[in-house]
Amino acid sequence: MEDRDKIVDVIEKLRPFLVTDGGDIEFVKYEDNIVYIKLLGACAGCSLIDYTLKDGIESAIKEEVPSVKEVVNVG
Repeated sequence: MEDRDKIVDVIEKLRPFLVTDGGDIEFVKYEDNIVYIKLLGACAGCSLIDYTLKDGIESAIKEEVPSVKEVVNVG
């Protein structure tokens, strides 16, 4: 499985947790070992967005794909 596919798989596993809180996540692209996502709905304006992004999403993706340097929200 390619890194991009692994990343999308992790995002799909995380999606239900975000949807439960009124948010959503969209994979945008994977380029130069950086994952670009868009947080939507309640997640976009949440005060905990940095925590969700770095400690939640980024950690989960890096665990599956160690070559990932960073996850960036382009929303």
